[in-house]
Amino acid sequence: MRLAKSFTIEPDINSYVDETKGDRSASDRVNELLRRAMLQEQYDRLEAEAAEFFAHAKTARIETKAFQKASIQTFSRD
Repeated sequence: MRLAKSFTIEPDINSYVDETKGDRSASDRVNELLRRAMLQEQYDRLEAEAAEFFAHAKTARIETKAFQKASIQTFSRD
């Protein structure tokens, strides 16, 4: 279901939509561009979340390696 909305857009955006819409309506082209923008924002958020997760994982890995090294030294003394 579509909702009729009225938005103000900049002239260069309007020109871009007109140039790239092809046989479709401007409304269809704008909806397509907005869907792509929404997906891109979701990907950006996921990328940031993954970067944060793996930053913590890298720290944990450094701690794990230090523990392993200490364990090996302990076993080699015995």
